[in-house]
Amino acid sequence: MGPHHMMPRDTDAVRDVTLAEGTSRRVWAFARPYQTTIAVFLAAILVAALLALVPPLVVRAILDDAIPDGDRGLILWLAGLAVLSALADAGLQILQRWCSASIGEGLIADLRIALYAKVQRLPIAFFTRTPTGAITSRLTNDVVGAQSALTSTLGSVVSNVIVLITTLVTMLALEWRLTVLSLVVLPLFIVPAKRVGRRLQSISRQQMTHNATMNTQMTERFNVSGALLVKLFGDERRELDTFSTQADAVRSAGVRAAMLGRVFFVALGLVAAVGTAAIYGLGALLVVDGDITSGTLVALAALVTRVYQPLTGLTNARVDLMTSMVSFERVFEVLDAPEPIVDRPGAVDLVACTGRVTLDSVVFRYPAASASAVATMEQQAIPGADPDRDVLTGMSLDIAPGETVAIVGASGAGKSTMVSLIPRLYDVTSGSVKVDGADVRDLTLTSLRAAIGVVAQDPHLFHTSIADNLRFARPSATESELVEACRAARIHDTIAALPDGYDTVVGERGYRLSGGEKQRLAIARLLLKDPAIMILDEATSHLDNDNEAHVQAALDAALHGRTAIVIAHRLTTVRSADRIAVLDGGRIAEIGTHEELAAANGVYAAQLRAGELLSQPS
Repeated sequence: MGPHHMMPRDTDAVRDVTLAEGTSRRVWAFARPYQTTIAVFLAAILVAALLALVPPLVVRAILDDAIPDGDRGLILWLAGLAVLSALADAGLQILQRWCSASIGEGLIADLRIALYAKVQRLPIAFFTRTPTGAITSRLTNDVVGAQSALTSTLGSVVSNVIVLITTLVTMLALEWRLTVLSLVVLPLFIVPAKRVGRRLQSISRQQMTHNATMNTQMTERFNVSGALLVKLFGDERRELDTFSTQADAVRSAGVRAAMLGRVFFVALGLVAAVGTAAIYGLGALLVVDGDITSGTLVALAALVTRVYQPLTGLTNARVDLMTSMVSFERVFEVLDAPEPIVDRPGAVDLVACTGRVTLDSVVFRYPAASASAVATMEQQAIPGADPDRDVLTGMSLDIAPGETVAIVGASGAGKSTMVSLIPRLYDVTSGSVKVDGADVRDLTLTSLRAAIGVVAQDPHLFHTSIADNLRFARPSATESELVEACRAARIHDTIAALPDGYDTVVGERGYRLSGGEKQRLAIARLLLKDPAIMILDEATSHLDNDNEAHVQAALDAALHGRTAIVIAHRLTTVRSADRIAVLDGGRIAEIGTHEELAAANGVYAAQLRAGELLSQPS
């Protein structure tokens, strides 16, 4: 018996848990590919349990038969049998480990792949509501917890049951009175096990709380933004003191848990020793009376130690199983999350896109949490906080192929929301968005999004090389194509001046590059994708006058013959558009050229007078 038999389990979390209907069936669906390995695993446990009975029975035969008869051949045969059983047991232990690893690691991979594929299909609304840590936790902690149901928990329960049954049957066959005596001390194992288990759970919760606080501090401080904030506004000594307090608390809880566990197992060892001594004492009297042989007594004393361990382990079997199954349910919660943005039956590919975009009486309201998120993953969800209003109210706009339309309006007017409907990041509440005359909901997502390129105000770069970030748009792009796109975006010279050139790792979220460099790299990525429709959301907002002029020239060339939708506050960007659409209150208040709108003395003219359209970089 070792400390792992008393690992703290959160019994309060699963005491009243009832599994959702069909959970067991779904678990088996994931386990079915490994059913042969599972059968071999269970068979190996059974055979190993039977082999473990061989040594005590061999000793009994040697003491009762071979030695009294002076049969040297029998002694050698029995000793060889013991060696063979030990070798077979060693082989079975290796086989069990291989089966367990194959099932466990295979199940982990299957669950993670299924979750990763599912999360990729979830709408953008899911990510706006769900912390990244909650998502990664489901792919790590819960997946590992789920797989333990088919390896650690299942193996432990089956092994304990088989060992207990085979041992008790063998002991009863040898001597029933001593077998009953071995069970009398059982309460001395089970009652302390439950009480100490609850105490260890309490300590474990304290450890997890302090660990969570400590990990949160590390996560927030050890990314680029957090480290910069600490250095500019924080106090390193204060930060260290805070961390040290939590680390000391984890240390103290760990020491208490270790000591409590050790004292408990020492006490159990003493109880087992007393039980064994009692069996030896009573058994010796039975030997003296001639009721049993000395070999039987020795065999029973060896077997009795195999009774206490599985009995103690089985006291928490339900908690172990339910804890693992709850992890499965948490995985299934994600797999069952709604997928509102999917291909309709019969959806067709968008072929040879010309770039016409039409919004027809579009009304849009952000989806409620129940339609876009998993409730248990919204750590800071506020009941009733879902927006209960239309963000866009009857918006209509027709953009001709090759036309550049600038979108302007006050913050919250719905500019970014409007353009997010075109690649179906969201679906309209009513009305329709069409590309080349086809409702985007009737087009396959892959072909629709392949025809659309976006540069956001804060472009995201992965923590990899510049070349890999560019090839995310077109994996097959050659080095010369990368250079051509970067020259067009006026970023090639900057990249070429770096020591590692296009192999330079940009850092987390591209923090090794300036804001303007990130945007020009994002524009190069857009040019590499070569879409028919380009959406630029404040794409030049971080550029100085010189860079803006260069990039604007590059964009003018790149946008030639393409449809472009440009969200901007720069007057220079807005003036160059073919038309300007002014959003106000979720509608298009007015539309026209710069000169027409300036002369109309409407919303656009008011923004000009108020300086909301900047003539200089912000």
